[in-house]
Parts: sequence; structure tokens; C-alpha cells
Amino acid sequence: MTSVLIAVAVLLLLALAFGGLLGFAAERFRVEGNPLVEQIDAILPQTQCGQCGFPGCRPYAESIADGDAINKCPPGGETTIKALADLLDVEPQPLDAEHGVEQAKRVAVIREDECIGCTKCIQACPVDAILGAAKHMHTVIASECTGCDLCVDPCPVDCIDMVTVEADIRTWTWNPPASNLIATDRQGVVA
Repeated sequence: MTSVLIAVAVLLLLALAFGGLLGFAAERFRVEGNPLVEQIDAILPQTQCGQCGFPGCRPYAESIADGDAINKCPPGGETTIKALADLLDVEPQPLDAEHGVEQAKRVAVIREDECIGCTKCIQACPVDAILGAAKHMHTVIASECTGCDLCVDPCPVDCIDMVTVEADIRTWTWNPPASNLIATDRQGVVA
């Protein structure tokens, strides 16, 4: 019994020593991001729609920080372009029509009585805003839907509509100018 306790204690000490050598005991693994990328990403609308030619807002933010054009985001539209121009101290450019046109905020709505439960919309949703199970009706969590439109094309029975969201007290958001954004680290210290 005593030898088992000694063996366990030795293993624990070895694990702590090994963890200390790797730096785990002193500090958890942490990746420091580029503050400019963080600020750009905060301005982008987070629709994850891919209309800009990137798989999501974060990769587009990284590309903008590397000098890419600021006018490829139709969901963000003119407001986002102006905020990015202010942040980067460049002239605003008109929205690049190659990537789409600016539209009002929309959400997906599934006509549930027509849904066959194929799950193709669930697989296409980049923000997990669609609930359902195979061979059962699906529904959209409207508050989570970014209006990216990526669920519409995969639907084999065409039972998904994109509906314009009317601005009201529940859906209105304030987009401060980029000059008001302050980069902070995880402890809230101004960077």
C-alpha cells in the first residue's frame, strides 16, 4: 500500500516537473493576436458569408491588415467601409460590386411544414443558427442567424426564405466609428 502511494506521488511530481519544463505550470498556452486584425475584425459584421472571397470575417480582417481592399463586404456595406477607412486612415471606396450589393439585414426562415429534414442547411450554416435532426423538421434561431444566405442553395426542396428584419428596439445595433474603438488585452489594459 505504501509503495503504491509513493509511486503515485513520484508520478505526480514527474508530471509537474515535465509541465514546468514546457511552461504549462507557470502560464497557460496563449496566442497573441495582431491588434490591428482584432480591430478590423470587430468592425466587420461577422456574417461569415464568404462574399468577400474569404471563408469568414477573420481571414478577411487578416487580409485587410496585410493591405487588401476594404470594400469587399456587402453585408457590412457603406457603414463598414467608412469605419475601416477611418481606422486605417485611408479614403473610403465604393462597395466592389463583384462581391455583391448591400442589402437590409435578413434572416433565414424555414417553412417547417415543407422541410424534409435533410440537414443540408445545418451543414451549410457557418454560425450554427439552424436546429433540427435528420428526417425531422428544422428551424432557425433568428437571433443567431447572420443572414449569410448560405443555407438557401443546398436546400433540395426550396423551403428556406430570406426575410428582411425590420429595425426595432430588439434588432437595432449601434456601430461606433472606428476611431472610438480601443484595443485592449484580455485583462482590459489598453494596447
